[in-house]
Amino acid sequence: MQPILRYMPHEFKWDVVGTRFIWYVLTAILIVVSLASITTKGFNFGIDFAGGILLEARSEQVVDLGKLRGDLNHLGVGEVNITTFGETGRDIMIRVPQQEGGDQAQNVALKKVQESMGAGYEIRRTEVVGPKVGAELIISGALAVALAVTAIAIYVWFRFEWQFALGACLALCSDVITTLGVFSLFEMNFDLTTVAAVLTIAGYSVNDSIVVYDRVREMLRKYKKMPLPELLNLSVNRVLPRTLLTVFTVFLTVVALLVFGGETLRGFSIAMLWGLFVGTFSSIRVGMPVLLYLDLRRDDFGISPNATPDFSSKAKTTA
Repeated sequence: MQPILRYMPHEFKWDVVGTRFIWYVLTAILIVVSLASITTKGFNFGIDFAGGILLEARSEQVVDLGKLRGDLNHLGVGEVNITTFGETGRDIMIRVPQQEGGDQAQNVALKKVQESMGAGYEIRRTEVVGPKVGAELIISGALAVALAVTAIAIYVWFRFEWQFALGACLALCSDVITTLGVFSLFEMNFDLTTVAAVLTIAGYSVNDSIVVYDRVREMLRKYKKMPLPELLNLSVNRVLPRTLLTVFTVFLTVVALLVFGGETLRGFSIAMLWGLFVGTFSSIRVGMPVLLYLDLRRDDFGISPNATPDFSSKAKTTA
């Protein structure tokens, strides 16, 4: 970490406000594509939401997928999906579609699959989810995300001002929608771990926004006559080194999860990697410049422009 700190600039000079329209257009395109994919393609719901049987196993030798798929598809339990993961070719994930007849039919199908596989497999994980439970989980997951966004908006409103709350919500909604769009567009497995990743991204995004907004409030009090566009640029550039180091540290952790976490954590890791990018991007490129259009004034913080000397010239030289 020390070499990174040595070569990273202690202060940046990015014109975030001046280039805001480019990033607004890019964000709008990402949101439109995401919404279009969600509307037309929907999600590739995992067992958690769609119902069915999920079975994770390890074979004593390299798995012959063709033979195993043929054996399981002749059991009369529907089209069985089999995927391998890991580097040895011995770890498999089997998904059996939801069975008509409720939980009893699900358990019968699970028993057929296990008997067909034989004794050469070590069963490591088994999940059986009925249709009623899956529907309830979809509602609960959507409600959890909506409540998280609402609670975050209320917190930021009380912590700062309504302008900051609205800016944070715009950035947060952008992060959530584009993350869902990635899973829909690439037909990635969408399950409860994905919902957990979306909620984690929401918390990470609002943390970034609060750090930047806190610096804006500090600068509003310090440079009482500086034009707002210059002040916003200065605030962003002052927190960028800290933000980039935090992102890099979390990035290393998530990559480790992606590489060594196995199939179970793959969706969570991919969502987190995307969330790191869009969360940092939206906090700086969306949530910050939008303050220009929300009538942000020093009077909202009890600051009088004529209370102290103007330090804007000093700020320009350091920015």
